[in-house]
Amino acid sequence: MPLTDAAVRNAKPKDKAYKLSDSAGLYLLVQPNGARYWRVKYRVEGKEKLLALGTYPEVKLAEAREKRDEARKLIGAGSDPIEVKREEKRLAKVRAENSFEKIAREWHEHQRGRWTEETAERALALLEADLFPDLGDRPITEIKAPEILEAVRKVERRGALDVASRVLQRAKAIFRYAIQTGRAEYNPASDLVGALKTRKVEHRAALGRNELPEFLRKMEAYDGHQLTRLGLRLAVLTFVRSAELREARWSEFDLDAAEWRIPAERMKMRAPHLVPLSKQAVAILRDLHQVTGRYELAFPSQNNREKPMSENTLLYAMYRMGYHGRATVHGFRATASTILNENGFHFDAIERQLAHAERNKVRAAYHRSEYLEERKRMMQWWADFVDSAARGASVVTLKRGVA
Repeated sequence: MPLTDAAVRNAKPKDKAYKLSDSAGLYLLVQPNGARYWRVKYRVEGKEKLLALGTYPEVKLAEAREKRDEARKLIGAGSDPIEVKREEKRLAKVRAENSFEKIAREWHEHQRGRWTEETAERALALLEADLFPDLGDRPITEIKAPEILEAVRKVERRGALDVASRVLQRAKAIFRYAIQTGRAEYNPASDLVGALKTRKVEHRAALGRNELPEFLRKMEAYDGHQLTRLGLRLAVLTFVRSAELREARWSEFDLDAAEWRIPAERMKMRAPHLVPLSKQAVAILRDLHQVTGRYELAFPSQNNREKPMSENTLLYAMYRMGYHGRATVHGFRATASTILNENGFHFDAIERQLAHAERNKVRAAYHRSEYLEERKRMMQWWADFVDSAARGASVVTLKRGVA
């Protein structure tokens, strides 16, 4: 007689294992310890085999019968259910090893050596928040462009258009890495060019020539933390990018030679950058060294000396000074560039000092070897100009550069 739910439920353990038969080879194996296992007996090419279908009560009687019937269909089609199950496990393992998340984490680890620690942390956080939830467990070869677009659109719907663009960029890079390592043949993220909304470009607020003297006087009078005051002064004098300043290591400075050599891995364009230091910048750094010289970072965080100052520290200080929406740390670059160009310094020397990318390879090679002497004169002129402006001296065009 076929089994009933009640018979299965009430099956009690005995001194020895025993079977409760259902039909078509299905039975329940009851062990002395009370464990109950579903098994189905069948033959392939005259050889008797036994297929495990799960345990009771996780697998109920009706489900066990469904699994038995599926196995019988495979047998009728000439397949061995055990071999089919073994192949499914193998494919599942392959799928897991080639999942988007696994390859993305491998790509991230590969990239880590090229990034700062802060950039690496931000990149991983973005993947975990915006790509892994929808695509993480999917085999990378099965992911289509619409799936990627939907994951990115979720970010877009939050109004985070810049983040959405970065998410798509990361997805492209991960698929490109999968192709390079033989785990994929096509990059579906490349088909999404132009699919996202774009934000109107807003240039970072920068001080005009006539606004500079007042700002410099307010900066000198700023009563915030000493590291913040020194950081603002150095940002004005060197006009490097905010991250390049905040993540500066003492090992990068040669104060006797008045040079700051920023390694390629910390530069936006991934090329080493030399910043000639004015006398004023060297003086600031010597003062700073008295405070943070025992640490690796020149501008460490107050909460964790192994991490750099927050990206908002200098900006919020400028807000306190009354420049919210009127100026940013990055804007010092535009201010310096405008004034240096107006004062006759060579355009290429200014661009080299700003560490802008040069698309022409021959021209870029020339830039690496030239303009250093002019850049040294230029940086000292700029520091003297800043001092004069802070004292309220005239800021008219002086034409002191080298054409």
